[in-house]
Amino acid sequence: MQQATGKVHSVNESLVGVHINEGAIMNGEVAYIILEDGKRLKAEVIDVKKGKKVYLQVFEDTSWMKVGDPVEFSGLPLSVKLGPGILGSVTDGLQNPLYELGKIEWFLERGLEVEPLDNTKKWHFTPFVKKGDIVTGGSVLGSVPEKLFEHKIFVPFSIQGNYIVEQIASEGEYTIDETIAIVNDIVGKTIRLTMAFEWPVKKPMPFYERSVPTDPMPTGIRILDALFPIAQGGTACSPGPFGAGKTVLQHSLAKHSQADVVIIAACGERAGEAVEVFKDFPELIDPRTGKSLMDRTYIVGNTSSMPVAAREASVYLATTVGEYYRKQGLNVLILADSTSRWAQALRETSGRKEEIPGPEAFPMYISTLISAFYDRAGVEVLSDGKTGSLSIIGTVSPAGGNFDEPVTQATLLSTGAFWGLSRALSDARKYPAIDRIDSNSKYPSLLEKDEVSYLLELLREGKAIASNIILMGEKGITDESYIRYQKAELVDAVFLQQNSFHEVDGVTNPERLRFMFNMVKKILDSPVHLKGKGEIRSHFNFIRQAFQDWNYTPEGEDGFDKQKTRLLNLVKQMGHVAENV
Repeated sequence: MQQATGKVHSVNESLVGVHINEGAIMNGEVAYIILEDGKRLKAEVIDVKKGKKVYLQVFEDTSWMKVGDPVEFSGLPLSVKLGPGILGSVTDGLQNPLYELGKIEWFLERGLEVEPLDNTKKWHFTPFVKKGDIVTGGSVLGSVPEKLFEHKIFVPFSIQGNYIVEQIASEGEYTIDETIAIVNDIVGKTIRLTMAFEWPVKKPMPFYERSVPTDPMPTGIRILDALFPIAQGGTACSPGPFGAGKTVLQHSLAKHSQADVVIIAACGERAGEAVEVFKDFPELIDPRTGKSLMDRTYIVGNTSSMPVAAREASVYLATTVGEYYRKQGLNVLILADSTSRWAQALRETSGRKEEIPGPEAFPMYISTLISAFYDRAGVEVLSDGKTGSLSIIGTVSPAGGNFDEPVTQATLLSTGAFWGLSRALSDARKYPAIDRIDSNSKYPSLLEKDEVSYLLELLREGKAIASNIILMGEKGITDESYIRYQKAELVDAVFLQQNSFHEVDGVTNPERLRFMFNMVKKILDSPVHLKGKGEIRSHFNFIRQAFQDWNYTPEGEDGFDKQKTRLLNLVKQMGHVAENV
């Protein structure tokens, strides 16, 4: 097929109109606009009109572009290169390694493209097939060690039908571009295979067999693991206003979640927050492995200071890489921050295309795009019987904290867990500032179902009593109600609140979570023989402080058991019947 060419006829920020000459054009095709200085700006076809006219969204700054600049079309969709070497890297939304770009220019220049994967590094390849074996798309040819994992080398998923292995490389050292296998089909068509291949970012990888997410994914965050969990292969969203703790929550999830691979997609968030990730993560030690956290992390950096059009590409790039590692049989977690900035980029592009706007000027199809994005999560049962999962957690930044705006509402309909961040809680310095009443999850908790219901009912009751105290004062309620209120406050303070910057309290493993809940439950269920609001408040304050000190004490140390004994003695002073926990 002849590749098309054309010339620029209009420029509207990142939207560029092109008159094409000859050849076929498809939506999603990659094109290059050649500037007067010879730089080639990467773009994507987003609309094909009658009369040989198409529109491109350009992933670079369009300054100094002019009418008449030549355009070349690649004939290929926007794709990501998949193979060993992705983990531990930091790229932009087009898979250009940012550290390598930084070696070329201090400030990122337009039109620069760098090979996404190191094609000089040798990988130790171990073959799994032999000459004469039958393979097809997705078959495993062998493996190479990558960081912490054995990285499977696949026959490209785009290959259809059965092929016979004509030649397979022996065990040894190879680069990702060297031929490791030659396969033939029944009519003699020959294909040379390497360790790497490309896949269109906007095309979901096919599931071999899809399964329902049921296994909880421990996050180390107590309020999530106990009340609002996410499953391996599940989806969640955390909408909230500025300053409510979305980014810190995402960083905690990246560090402590029980996922094999973590992919961070900075799709339009402020550059300062992304730089913090770039600086901190290479220095962090993974508590699970004792090695660098970057050994199981991939970062896509496309901040608010980068071109708007590239935000969409960064979201799909991260998702495609996540699907690839799910095929490896790993549990993958994608953290997208922030999907609102991605939606705003779609709104800008839609406006320039003069499409009919939906609510708040977002595209009419915004809910469809958001749903399709989260639908790429899930659990996959692989051909060898093993499973891999892809979980997606997206932050949403609604203007003014308005959860009724279109992006938040579309996200709520598409995700299985809702972690609504509260301005009131963050102003009160109660972190994580996840609303205890309005948040919800359809996934199984690390606690029993009746235990979760018990806590939620107490929190609702405590909130109702707190409203009465505001209206009538403490004298307007009974001592029994005040005790229930203090118990709800105790649960919030010692069990749900957490200091993410503390080395002990910052992460709670499932075993300690169970131990803590048992202690809390004993305190809550024991009778309280105290009279007067002052006496009740004073004793609960002592218990709260003792419990918080216990939260900061590592297990296995002498102080851990001593603080537990002190806490139980305080409970006895309140008239509780303290039992062994």
